[in-house]
Amino acid sequence: MPAPDLTVIVPVGPVDPAWKMLLDQLPPDWKVIVAAACARPEGVDQSVAWNSGPAGRGRQLNAGAALADSHWLWFVHADSQLDAAVFETVATWCAKRDRGLGYLGLEFASDGPGLAKLNAVGANLRSRLFGLPYGDQALCISAREFHQLNGFREDLERGEDLDFVVRARAAGLPAGRIPGVLRTSARRYRDHGWLRTTWQHQINACRLIRDARASAHRHQSQ
Repeated sequence: MPAPDLTVIVPVGPVDPAWKMLLDQLPPDWKVIVAAACARPEGVDQSVAWNSGPAGRGRQLNAGAALADSHWLWFVHADSQLDAAVFETVATWCAKRDRGLGYLGLEFASDGPGLAKLNAVGANLRSRLFGLPYGDQALCISAREFHQLNGFREDLERGEDLDFVVRARAAGLPAGRIPGVLRTSARRYRDHGWLRTTWQHQINACRLIRDARASAHRHQSQ
């Protein structure tokens, strides 16, 4: 299948080696922009666009999107692990529609506690029932609609992904699962404790959803 009219945007932090494995997984003929908070290292393939700028995931993702010239934007976190079959399903999903908010199913890698499997089940259930995927499910959206929504908020330390999804859904953008699964690291549950991390995520998510819905309502009322 030919490469889709899509740009993969990968945010990379100041000290974040996971992106190296991800870049090796991506199809060589797909457009890739690394939105980094560090200088371009030696040895990165010249086909990969590397944009260096201030740290902050929302800011980095927006900077990468501003450089893209494709119809679709696919935001993939640096610690994502993707099977080869996923790329065909993403390309097919993009080819069959002009708009929408796509995301993959979520699994956690084996680098954290086994209970993280419950978090993946919860994330997939929430996405299916309420259309609220997180950024680590690799959000895919048309560039036009991304810019109409003013991109990601840059003033949030965390949760810019969920805030964006809530605003997109409030604007009437349909969300749908792209066939396939993405594995992501579970090390945050290992490093900070499964119960503490899960509880904190739920509190933060409730607050972000409430604030994003209020913001979207104010915008629609203007």
